[in-house]
Amino acid sequence: MRFVAVTSCPTGIAHTYMAAEALEQAAARAGHEIQVETQGAAGSPPLSAEDIAAADAVVFAADLEVRDKDRFAGKPFVDVGVKAPISDADAVLERAAAAAREAPAPAEATAAAASGADPVGGSAPAPATKVESGAGIGTRVRQWLMTGVSYMIPFVAAGGILIALAFMIGGYDIADAQPADVVEGFDPLSATEWGALLFLTGSAVFGFLVPVLAGFIAFAIADRPGLVPGFLGGAAAVTVGAGFLGGLVAGFLAGFVALGLTRLKVPSAIRSIMPVVVTPLVASFVTGLAMFVVLGRPLAALMGGLTDWLGSLTGGSLLLLGALLGAMMAFDMGGPLNKTAYTFATAGLTAVGAGASGAHVEFTVMAAVMAAGMTPPLGLALATVVRRKAFTTAERENGKAAWVLGASFITEGAIPFAAADPLRVIPAIMAGSAVTGALTAGFGATLRAPHGGIWVTPLIGHPLLFLAALAVGTVLTAGAVLALKGVGRREKAPAAEPAQAAAA
Repeated sequence: MRFVAVTSCPTGIAHTYMAAEALEQAAARAGHEIQVETQGAAGSPPLSAEDIAAADAVVFAADLEVRDKDRFAGKPFVDVGVKAPISDADAVLERAAAAAREAPAPAEATAAAASGADPVGGSAPAPATKVESGAGIGTRVRQWLMTGVSYMIPFVAAGGILIALAFMIGGYDIADAQPADVVEGFDPLSATEWGALLFLTGSAVFGFLVPVLAGFIAFAIADRPGLVPGFLGGAAAVTVGAGFLGGLVAGFLAGFVALGLTRLKVPSAIRSIMPVVVTPLVASFVTGLAMFVVLGRPLAALMGGLTDWLGSLTGGSLLLLGALLGAMMAFDMGGPLNKTAYTFATAGLTAVGAGASGAHVEFTVMAAVMAAGMTPPLGLALATVVRRKAFTTAERENGKAAWVLGASFITEGAIPFAAADPLRVIPAIMAGSAVTGALTAGFGATLRAPHGGIWVTPLIGHPLLFLAALAVGTVLTAGAVLALKGVGRREKAPAAEPAQAAAA
């Protein structure tokens, strides 16, 4: 059979491409043909109309809304989360093949699509969000939130690394740099002015964090009508000092207001201008009124309280927080708990702000989260080297890739191991990551860059201690995995010698 597929994960970094590769390998094993469009951070050429028309069925392996989903209208499809093909791509393709076999004839499918009816598996119109109408409220909220976070992360990474480089080159005093210092006469031979340029550029990127978060949460809820009020709500949150929390609230508020307006039944004369004039205008006014007059002050107080609480953490409380966040990073390896811990850390960076200088506990939390996220794939890669016989040939091959993935802070490199043996692997990697997070926090390592793994080591405060914590967690993870794999598994008895067998 011939299939087309779309893969997409919240961050667009790892799951998106791992799912695509798993589907391609499964199709090759089964003798099928498949074309995959990866809607990730690196982008992908869209599937051609010819490929879609020739496909027997469509596979949606996505945790976010699939862009331009109406291209697939009338095609039988299966709709699964992005982790499903990573865990068992063969089963996903078998479901797609079954949907193709049970689909109505082309003429019937065309008529069904024209009438709005669903063929086998569903037709695939373009929804406002990835969440299906029957999904639970918890699933909907998580998908909406992850949409905003996925669009925000590139801004966090770019802005954070630029600011970290600025401090490394120009020192912490560079936080006092003004645009005029660069605009009115830039000296390319001055390290200070290069630092100022990096700082001002990173600060400008950081300025978009909360508006982008709010804007794309609203977009996930209400599609394009939610963008204007969502961005306005995020900007208002920054203005009133409500920061990251304000952006979350503004995004949901703007999205629901815009969604409500789009569902209003209005005269045909007004319907054409609703999405471009009326909905953005009214939704923006309502969102601005709520953020500036009603919600701004309490949200700003709440954000200030969170920042003060983080700043007050020392000693045992900071160790405990590091351990907790570390365990969360490992538990689902890129899933909701992992993203919650990561978002908490990046929210700390935004709370400190681009102009902060000196050591802050928020930077220590970021370092703990990144080290803990690197530990699972590194520990499993080490385990495949220490005791090769405890792993299958495929797992040993995955172990080679896990070295690079772990070093690059891509926790998803541990997924193939966890999918094959979850009861042994997940507790082991949680223990290793918890220890790494606690040690990193206890050592006082800091990190201003929210991503990058070992490639941003020059931007880490106390880098040797950071690497030491990572090494300890990696060794502990490998040891725990190997120990648990030995539990309940008896070694095969050696074959009896011929003489002994004859005597018996």
